[in-house]
Amino acid sequence: MPRRRIPKLPTLLDRKIYKTGQTRGADDDEIYQNRVARASTVLIPHSCWLVCDIASGGDAQYENGFIVLVSPDEYFGNPNITAELAANGLAIGANALVFYETRSQWGANNPETLNWRPASSRTNPLGGQYVARISATTASSEGEKIIRGFSVTAMKGAGIRVYEYASTATNQRCRWQLEALFWLCRDAGEIVVANGMLNRDAIIRKEAILSRCEEEGLLDTARLTESRMLNRHGATICPLCLEDFSSQGFFSRMDQAEGREVHDLTITQLNLFHIEELRFGILNHRPYNLGWGHHHCNVVVKDSGITETLEWMQGIVYRNVRDGYLSSANNPS
Repeated sequence: MPRRRIPKLPTLLDRKIYKTGQTRGADDDEIYQNRVARASTVLIPHSCWLVCDIASGGDAQYENGFIVLVSPDEYFGNPNITAELAANGLAIGANALVFYETRSQWGANNPETLNWRPASSRTNPLGGQYVARISATTASSEGEKIIRGFSVTAMKGAGIRVYEYASTATNQRCRWQLEALFWLCRDAGEIVVANGMLNRDAIIRKEAILSRCEEEGLLDTARLTESRMLNRHGATICPLCLEDFSSQGFFSRMDQAEGREVHDLTITQLNLFHIEELRFGILNHRPYNLGWGHHHCNVVVKDSGITETLEWMQGIVYRNVRDGYLSSANNPS
């Protein structure tokens, strides 16, 4: 029996949760696609193939396939490369490409003089043997940028970063859990009403989402607390600083320094936060690894991970206290 249609979230919050299922941005001159679904074709450096050849996290394979990127140095410097690729089920032009990133690589083995074609498809056959993204330089008269393959409007970018991948099913589960974490903010009900949602609709949607998460095994509060997403009172917190926050941060833009304002700033105070950082060899865009955190806390952690960041911050505080720049009275024990 189909589920009852539940009321919609305020547009800004709905869009924010939806966008968690998309990859990070990429410039036109990069090999990656810009802001696409995490289930898109993945790009795997050949050096990482052995740890990325099968999608982990419950996915038997990459939903929209993969392309392995082989460096020109490895391809042209290894006389056995074709056999070694074949032993791993790979072939240039089928599911692998030679990826040019430097001008020296282009000069040493120019693919155009080899009569190679730039790839034009993300599925086998790829339509060519190589792809190139070489930055411009002023060091020579022939220093223009070299962009070959996946550069037309309808086919911008060859694929996504492999560690950003998540299947369609995993993405949906992540979105349910992330919305549940929103509803577990201490003031979520009043804030959605203040942002245009009817009170009765807020109650209906909250109950429906929390119920769905219970059914799907996504509301294990002990596990969410251990993962730094909830505090011991069951309220949503920032995974780094552990502060519980007002859900108004999902709707409020970041404060800007006076005199440096930009009119099109879209960054909100609270953003998606990976508990274990994204890295090669494991798919960390998954339930129980995604929370909401302060924008500034996210910027501080970057790709280092929470534990390493906290140890770094502890060292900073220690040295500032030791050298008299910070009173030990301001250093909570």
